[in-house]
Amino acid sequence: MDLVFRDAEVVDGTGAPSYRADVAIEGGRIAAIVKEGAAAGCLRPTARRIVDAEGLALSPGFIDMHAHSDLALLRDPDHSAKAAQGVTLEVLGQDGLSYAPVDDRTLAEVRRAITGWNGYGDDIDFDWRTVGEYLDRLDRAHGGRGIAVNAAYLVPQGTVRMYAVGWEDRPATGRELDRMRGLVAEGLEQGAFGMSSGLTYTPGMYAKDAELTELCRVVAEYGGYYCPHHRSYGAGALEAYGEMIALTREAGCALHLAHATMNFGVNEGRAPELLALLDEALDAGADISLDTYPYTPGCTTLVALLPGWASEGGPEAVLARLRDEGTAERVRHHLEVLGSDGCHGVPVDWDTIEVSGVSAPGLGEYVGRRVDGWATARRLLLEDSLGTTILQHVGHEENVRAIMRHRVHTGGSDGILQGTKPHPRAYGTFPRYLGRYVRELGVLSLEECVAHLTGRPAARLRLPDRGRIREGYVADLVLFDPETVAAGSTYASPRTLPTGIPHVLVDGRFVMEDGRRTDALPGRSLRSNRRAGA
Repeated sequence: MDLVFRDAEVVDGTGAPSYRADVAIEGGRIAAIVKEGAAAGCLRPTARRIVDAEGLALSPGFIDMHAHSDLALLRDPDHSAKAAQGVTLEVLGQDGLSYAPVDDRTLAEVRRAITGWNGYGDDIDFDWRTVGEYLDRLDRAHGGRGIAVNAAYLVPQGTVRMYAVGWEDRPATGRELDRMRGLVAEGLEQGAFGMSSGLTYTPGMYAKDAELTELCRVVAEYGGYYCPHHRSYGAGALEAYGEMIALTREAGCALHLAHATMNFGVNEGRAPELLALLDEALDAGADISLDTYPYTPGCTTLVALLPGWASEGGPEAVLARLRDEGTAERVRHHLEVLGSDGCHGVPVDWDTIEVSGVSAPGLGEYVGRRVDGWATARRLLLEDSLGTTILQHVGHEENVRAIMRHRVHTGGSDGILQGTKPHPRAYGTFPRYLGRYVRELGVLSLEECVAHLTGRPAARLRLPDRGRIREGYVADLVLFDPETVAAGSTYASPRTLPTGIPHVLVDGRFVMEDGRRTDALPGRSLRSNRRAGA
């Protein structure tokens, strides 16, 4: 064999009790599993390399169901932010905004719109336009060597609307709807696993339910899933969750709820109401899953808080409105008094808004500071050309814990890697689950938690040979110490790498070895091979 993990405590991704075994790797796959106490005459596997795994847990690689590494994978071959956590697969194209499918106009607009998430991309050769071409670009990244970890993609509904309709707040025409259906189908044909939306982000938020339902019908034809950042995580959150459940059931489409939290003061202690809503739908036959990150603050761009009408027409139109005193005052009134749709229907509390990153170097003094009012927010938006990222301290620990226990829960970092002080979830989500919520708090057992981070997401993606430790499965594996694994990232030092994860394999190759990043780039784009009606 190529490699054997000797005497590992195997946590196989199913939720079943762990067991002690030797696990052998050959040709990038799990070739043999020999449990302790196997029948006499069953030889222990040998290999060119044997790793002593005594006292360590061996699990499938972690699947980040909500990642924003769309450009980071192309920009940074190291990508320790995820590799060091044990992440072996990231799902990109989130929140309805990403870089394919596009034409030249749409590409320029989306680059500007999500600078705060990924940077503008001056260092990237945007030599793709379709979903398939973007996936090809991942495969030939870094001189054709590939990427650090594997990647899957969702067709971004906001980008599709930008392409077919533009930035207008109006219903799509019949021809425009046909064009959007075609773009979604084309992306699914080229390997996307489903479709995402950002329904508090423009222009995706301008789509009404009927339009979204029609696009979800296309997703359903390909056996994909719909992943919405729905219309509110604050006031009206339960209604927003119910809206997504209803429209996907009408479309016959699987539903995966993105960063499924209950935030802001209006939702303190209300997670059980959400879980009851989900259970009712699941018991009635709905196909639903969700992801969360194990932190209370959220993270987004400052411009995302603005009311939807203020963003109609695109980034330049937003800036023009902010320069106009009368219109800027109207924006302030919506934010501070009425509660804008961009801020989830809740009047903004500036004390909860912390600047995590800026695009303009001259604004660096604001990073790590709370926004002290509309005047400061307006200045940042104008001088940073909408590129400011923020943390929103609006979550509730009891809600976080209740939701992560649910039977359809999976893990997602929602990790924005851009900015001087990004949210620590980008570097810490998966070891924090294992260290904080398994070992320290006992919210989940080790076996349950690993299943949430591996087997369940692989099942949602319908990956036939990943997410579990079984013979014949791809050797995406993590070896970690259950007694020491912990997130190193904090709000003060968000880019500190985790501890207690010595080895990570992607497709049978070490990307982390003895706690250090290797130079291996075994990651590739994973592509759904389902076809319409299959």
